[in-house]
Amino acid sequence: MPRNDEYKVSIMTIKHGGFVYIVTNRYNTVLYTGVTSELRARIHEHKTKFYPKSFTAKYNCDKIVWYQVLPYIEEAIEREKQIKAGNRRNKEALINELNPGWKDLWEEIQEL
Repeated sequence: MPRNDEYKVSIMTIKHGGFVYIVTNRYNTVLYTGVTSELRARIHEHKTKFYPKSFTAKYNCDKIVWYQVLPYIEEAIEREKQIKAGNRRNKEALINELNPGWKDLWEEIQEL
């Protein structure tokens, strides 16, 4: 899997691309996998509980710990399905590869 920083240079040229991401809560006990074409806006919605009755609002999932950039939204949707079909251990492995400290990547995604 290519590292996210390999995409940073070309991300501005992707018009129909997508992002797959994983958010968690403060204690890293709940994982939510999502897909979007606007990562910053979507994570902002999680952080502000824009949808107050959503799963992420209910379980306080507002810390982005993993994301992947894909050139087409259709690929992002397929990747999301693949990740959601996996177990927690697989999701943890993805997070640990990119972000072993499970820090909030909110500041990092501001550059995208």
